[in-house]
Amino acid sequence: MAATGYKDYYEILGLTKSASADEIKKAYRRLARKYHPDMNPGDQKAEARFKEVNEAYEVLSDLENRQKYDQFGQYWNQVGGPTGWPGGAAGTPGTPVDLGGLDFDFSQFSSFDEFISTLLGRAAAANPGSGQSYGYRASRGRTGSWGTSSRVGDQYSDFPGGFGSQNPGRDLEATITLTLSEAFHGTKRQLKGGAVSIPAGVKSGSKIRIRGQGQPDPMTQQMGDLYLKIEIQPHSFFRFDGENLTCEVPITPDELVLGGSIAVPTPDGPVTMNIPAGIRSGQSLRLKGKGWPQPKGGGRTDQLVKLMVVPPKNLTPIEQECYEKLKANRSFDPRQNLSGIKL
Repeated sequence: MAATGYKDYYEILGLTKSASADEIKKAYRRLARKYHPDMNPGDQKAEARFKEVNEAYEVLSDLENRQKYDQFGQYWNQVGGPTGWPGGAAGTPGTPVDLGGLDFDFSQFSSFDEFISTLLGRAAAANPGSGQSYGYRASRGRTGSWGTSSRVGDQYSDFPGGFGSQNPGRDLEATITLTLSEAFHGTKRQLKGGAVSIPAGVKSGSKIRIRGQGQPDPMTQQMGDLYLKIEIQPHSFFRFDGENLTCEVPITPDELVLGGSIAVPTPDGPVTMNIPAGIRSGQSLRLKGKGWPQPKGGGRTDQLVKLMVVPPKNLTPIEQECYEKLKANRSFDPRQNLSGIKL
């Protein structure tokens, strides 16, 4: 049977069958950079070449898949088990396999291509003049055989009289990096299939599903889905504390003692926050509803403001004088309870 649709993965990567794993990895990295869509915007030929390079590397970088590919060519992903014969461990050479009334001993075949050719020849002999076309299709998911259902690796084989349903192609996952502002407000990203809307309030680790933008199944050409995994760049001021936002705001010693009102940045802009007198350094105050957007219109979380006392570095003469007077007249001893501590 002619090996239609065959792709020489070694040729795609510019290698020979004797290439080492390290040579395969180096060739892939070089070609992936060369043909990456970001380096060739709008170039459909480069995009197609990039897909071929990824497909080739996916097969050749896996030792078991590479062995199957070297032995069975285009049918490598339609065989299962370490021996390379259909049926995995149960399909070892010398074991007859039930194919809807047709028994085969795989020990007589040197390759899967020879098995297929023999199988189709016997089927045609059993159905002379029927005019039926005998083909072989596979898609990622499950397997079937001639008129019966059986597991063969992770592929679904559809011989005449078998199952007509097929599973989708392969899903892909990619990482997309956003600024905190983009994640807070929502944004759009341009992909090969068009613009993708990123909803407001996504967080690092969130995933967005884009249907039909994955890899095609090599046999059915049905497309899988693309999952965008979100990563958010660190921000200079805001941080996450669970579902809430948190930040640190410096205050002066007199604000700590006397209290007062200060301006605090929020995602929406500055707001006025009251500091109670006598608050401790490192204590946090809560701004309700000023945190991160909740999904599906669930409002906003809170913003936690941690107050940190920062002593002045360059005192004016009057400030120096005031601190000296405060020191001389201070009645409070914060360490009075430490005098009796010892081991």
